[in-house]
Amino acid sequence: MAKPLAEYARKRDFDATPEPSGQRRRGKRAHALQFCIQKHDASHLHYDFRLELDGTLKSWAIPKGPSLDPKVRRLAVHVEDHPLDYANFEGHIPQGHYGAGDVIVWDRGVWEPEGDPRQGYAKGKLRFRLQGEKLSGVWNLFRTQLAGKKEQWMLVKSQDGEARSEAEYSIVEAQPDSVLSDRGLLPRRAANAKRTPVRRKTANAELAQQLKPQLATLVDSPPAGDWRYEVKFDGYRILARIEGDDVRLFTRNGHDWSAKMPAQVAALRALGIDSAWLDGEMVISDEDGKTDFQALQNAFDTEDDEQIGYYIFDLPFLGGEDLRQRPLEDRRDALRQLLEHNESDKLKFSESFDQPVDALLDSACRLGLEGLIGKRVGSHYMSRRSPDWVKLKCQQRQEFVIVGFTDPKGSRAGFGALLLALHDKQSGQLQYAGKVGTGFTGATLKSIHERLKLLQVAKPTVHKGPTGAEARGVHWLKPHLLAEVAYAQMTREGLVRHAVFHGLREDKPATAINVERAMPAKPGSKPKQGKHPDQLADLRLTHPDRLIDATVGATKRQIAQYYAQVSQWLLPHLKNRPVALVRAPDGLTGELFFQKNAGQLHIPHLVNYSKADAGQAAMVINRADTLMGAVQMNMLELHTWNATDKDFDKPDRFVLDLDPDPALPWKAMLEATQLVLTLLDELGLQVFIKTSGGKGIHLVVPITRRANWDEVKDFSQAIVNYLAKLFPDRLSAVSGPKNRIGKIFIDYLRNGKGATTVCAYSLRAREGLPVSVPIWREELAGLKGADQWHIGNLHERLVDLDDPWAGMSNVRQSITARMRKQMGMA
Repeated sequence: MAKPLAEYARKRDFDATPEPSGQRRRGKRAHALQFCIQKHDASHLHYDFRLELDGTLKSWAIPKGPSLDPKVRRLAVHVEDHPLDYANFEGHIPQGHYGAGDVIVWDRGVWEPEGDPRQGYAKGKLRFRLQGEKLSGVWNLFRTQLAGKKEQWMLVKSQDGEARSEAEYSIVEAQPDSVLSDRGLLPRRAANAKRTPVRRKTANAELAQQLKPQLATLVDSPPAGDWRYEVKFDGYRILARIEGDDVRLFTRNGHDWSAKMPAQVAALRALGIDSAWLDGEMVISDEDGKTDFQALQNAFDTEDDEQIGYYIFDLPFLGGEDLRQRPLEDRRDALRQLLEHNESDKLKFSESFDQPVDALLDSACRLGLEGLIGKRVGSHYMSRRSPDWVKLKCQQRQEFVIVGFTDPKGSRAGFGALLLALHDKQSGQLQYAGKVGTGFTGATLKSIHERLKLLQVAKPTVHKGPTGAEARGVHWLKPHLLAEVAYAQMTREGLVRHAVFHGLREDKPATAINVERAMPAKPGSKPKQGKHPDQLADLRLTHPDRLIDATVGATKRQIAQYYAQVSQWLLPHLKNRPVALVRAPDGLTGELFFQKNAGQLHIPHLVNYSKADAGQAAMVINRADTLMGAVQMNMLELHTWNATDKDFDKPDRFVLDLDPDPALPWKAMLEATQLVLTLLDELGLQVFIKTSGGKGIHLVVPITRRANWDEVKDFSQAIVNYLAKLFPDRLSAVSGPKNRIGKIFIDYLRNGKGATTVCAYSLRAREGLPVSVPIWREELAGLKGADQWHIGNLHERLVDLDDPWAGMSNVRQSITARMRKQMGMA
């Protein structure tokens, strides 16, 4: 008897395709039957409809996709069974392999058969209800007598409240993208694209009027992970907005420079795009191919744009699609296609290189280039400075405010040197930063001097400027002009050495200029006080290169760096609160230990309580070095009590943990969360929300320390029982996988003495190392999953974040008699 997945395996080479092999089998835990629909851009675009049954996904290829119209029958060609873990597969199947092309998960959720599904499947007649992110209601699959190499079935929507006329609403057109990643498939090129410009209809996203660029973070060494590197151009950053024939060129600060570059505007117009935003750099290259910033500036001064080339490296919008949430490689593939048959020498695609970064940087520096720009594979486009884009410089180079100039000496005309300054980040005052006297031509000495004379003032505008002989004969200026300057180093006093002038900057305000420091390759939030994160991360760390999670290549050192960087956010939630640790001495693939007392742990400044003190042995982490000591002992997760050491017998909060059947769509979790929040609102209780870092949501309700553990646990159980009776088809008040099939269990059991819940900002011991993260209530609707943030991207969220839980400690509320009565408690 053939194995269920034999045909699936026969068609695929798993050493070459990223598709799952089917070797990993789901455990025997009870769960609802899952379904998925994958949008597959193979030889022909189609939708793969898959229903879980008997340990595999029964599969049909639907050329036109599902229709909500009961009058429309969609052809569904029966194909080979697929493994269960295929339901989450997204990616690119390489050319030359079966099903070559891009795959996204268009919809997923659970299905409930009417009658015996095995008998229905055998007879060729299935009737079932879907509960997905996009599709719901009753559907039908039935086998036809149509001839063909494979069985021909039909998919038809039943007439119910979810049905809609196809003429009124096409769900595949209205909702084209993935429910897992928000990705869409890249636009398919027309066969005659070489001769005919591709006109794209504006369909979904309204083209933004303004767009701020993504900026790179200066780092002192290449970061770990999967990155693509491009040349760092020495030019002006320009974003191009295209809407039909209306083409505008904007600087990074939103100034319209279209009139300065009519030739580049014409070249972009000739692409024949209906709507887009392009991101790139305007440059002029010399005979050796190096970009020349001063030549570019001269071109603007003389209004000669013929030599200016536009190197384009990103595509945030195209043809009505907002591509900013699509992975970097998708955006760049689309951009490459867009420019593939461009015939203008004014437009160029900024190539990336896959050679080792050290060799690339060495080559760039030997060629006299400024450096490299690195971009993290899979990253999104963010209109701010981001650690997903980094710059590696061959020499120190940045903008300075010009605050004065000296008289020329000898035969030199114009001026001798420019005096430079930078804004102090804390005080905002201009700090003197030294002089630059080389790098000028006769023409630039004259033209710059003319501009400087108009800005002269009587007194210096810098704080603690040059004194003595260095101050004699200085002409002080209003701080309006910026100079691009390269230099060998900056002294401890903040003065540049061996400075070389490269040109004036016209695209940035002088008020924005401060010293640009290279960050460590691991970006993160800076602690408010105490040791630097890197110092904390190196504290007593043994075996730093031990692999913890092979799926993302995370080592013990990276775990330490993560906890050091989030310590200012994490420690307030640990303070004075008993904690349990999940330890992973051998990484995720080894045995995990849940430890509630100190035992033989050697952790500095760990606070220990005996059974006599707390009712059971307990430990508390109140310091950053104690936290890092726990990491040294291979800690991954932190779980905390609902009480502090001020009173071990009186909880100061209760937690409702929404724990779903893993097959349920995320939409079901959001709906259930809103139901629970509505009830808590009616009770008059203020709630704080966080993702679990796994599959669910945690609702945390702070209370004053009046009730004991049993009273609080009984009240939280009454809430859950009340909700489960109101919504028995959605919610369960009984623990255990068998009791939550197709439902969400609201776990109140975490409210007993000694019970714990994962701490805010703790990593989770799961593949990818997701994080439990506090969120604002207004963010719920936009969440894509409880594991949305992880060790690799949490730092993005923490930049300039207003803490969603900042007011928790100020909340004063109690469980009242009225609330108990509302929940049916005596």
